[in-house]
Amino acid sequence: MPTTQYTEILAKIQKINPINYAKTRNNLDGAVTQLSPFISRGVISTKQVMDVLIAKGYRSAQLERILQQLAWRDYFQRVAQTHTELWQTEITKAQEFVVDEMIPTAVLEANTGITAVDMSINNLYQYGTMHNHMRMYVASIVCNLGQSSWKNGGKWMYYHLLDADIASNFCSWQWICGAFSSKLYFANQENINKYSGTEDVGTFLDSDYRKFNDMVIPQELTEKSAVELVTVLPEKTSVTLDKKLPTIIYNYYNLDPVWRQDEEANRVLLIEPSHFNKFPISKANMEFFIELSKNIENIQVFVGEFDELQKECPSKEFISKEHPLFSHIPGTKDERDWMFPEVDKMQPSFFKYWDKIQKTQTFKKIKLK
Repeated sequence: MPTTQYTEILAKIQKINPINYAKTRNNLDGAVTQLSPFISRGVISTKQVMDVLIAKGYRSAQLERILQQLAWRDYFQRVAQTHTELWQTEITKAQEFVVDEMIPTAVLEANTGITAVDMSINNLYQYGTMHNHMRMYVASIVCNLGQSSWKNGGKWMYYHLLDADIASNFCSWQWICGAFSSKLYFANQENINKYSGTEDVGTFLDSDYRKFNDMVIPQELTEKSAVELVTVLPEKTSVTLDKKLPTIIYNYYNLDPVWRQDEEANRVLLIEPSHFNKFPISKANMEFFIELSKNIENIQVFVGEFDELQKECPSKEFISKEHPLFSHIPGTKDERDWMFPEVDKMQPSFFKYWDKIQKTQTFKKIKLK
């Protein structure tokens, strides 16, 4: 499990080398930041990472690649603000060539015969991590070669990822299968060997790209299985709130230790069973989530629905951060920390989003440095 100590997380930001990142990020052993679990849980923000890198004096050309990748995360969040049920509804068009709602058994059992893929799936089960390039490979195998729906494949991956994020995960699965892009994404064995350092030959991916669109489901992917994904919730404990103070609500997407830290308030980590029934996570992910919350001083954990909390412990005011999955929480909604807040609407594609970013005052200030 990665560190859960806030000071160590901040130290990780300081260690980023954007030059090495740009050169090697596509390799499975590349110089990636390893910050994704902390950004997804809201411990740190994309803007916070950007600000640190700018302050270290890197030139704009040296920062562009890593800022683009961070901006992808913000872009997906903007998509989720518009498409509030993107985990079950296609964003632009229906996925084609779908024969079932299950997942190839070979994928679930890490037995595809593709060395890098099988190793990465086992790593996902053991450590909750998977390189972004590999996520694309796996989603392509499930959806575009196995012809299974993106929905359950996305839920399965979300369940195991320590950096589980509804927007990033399901936008990516839809992008791979053509439900949020103009074409299907494929990676052949040569591509996987190049970025993973393997030397596999003769696999069902060992093919010319031109043959993929007409390929029947490979024999290795014909057997399908359903998966049962269940969240193990912590035991319910009582909380004590001062009725005269506002109550600051934290959740699976917001564990920011410095947010309103100087204010006198009740601080409650809300773990709603209804949320985790809809979006199950593994036991390891729940434990990681709880440990991260301990960076917030005087936080109390409440396992139950918000309505139950409100009845048990009425408060002067409730304060939370804006997020589509928690729009039912009443009271004050603080804005999330966006890298480029000027571009506050979903754009048809990331590249149009990035084009608008380049015209903002925030981006121009970076270019001037």
